[in-house]
Amino acid sequence: MTVISHITLGTNDKARSAKFYDAVLGALSFERLPKPPEKPLAYERDGQMPTIYIYSPADGRPATWGNGTHIAFQADQRDMVDAFHAAALENGGMDEGKPGLREHYGPNYYAAYVRDPDGNKLQAVCYAED
Repeated sequence: MTVISHITLGTNDKARSAKFYDAVLGALSFERLPKPPEKPLAYERDGQMPTIYIYSPADGRPATWGNGTHIAFQADQRDMVDAFHAAALENGGMDEGKPGLREHYGPNYYAAYVRDPDGNKLQAVCYAED
C-alpha cells in the first residue's frame, strides 16, 4: 500500500511535457491515463497510485521548479534507469547525473538524475543487485 495519492508537477507547455513524460515515464513502465484534452496529463504504473499529474498552474502564473526538491521514481532494473535517462535527453530534458552507482547511498543504489523541459528535477533509482 502506498501512502502517496498523487504528485503534481507544473508545466508551461502541455504538448512538450506529453512528449517528454510519455517517453521518460514510459521507460519506467508508467502509462498515460486517458483524459479529455482540457484535463491535465496523468500517469500511473500498473494502475496503482501514486498518480503523476502534469498541470499548468491554476493561478495563471508560470510553472517553476523547486530548488532542492526532486521526485524519485523506483525502477525494477538498472537498464530501466538507463532508459529513463536516455529518454529524458532525447526529449528535451537535461542531464543532472548520469546513470551509475551512488555507493554513498548504499551498495546497490543505482540512479540517474534529469530535469524536465520546465526544470523539474527527476530521478530514477534501482535498488536491485546487478
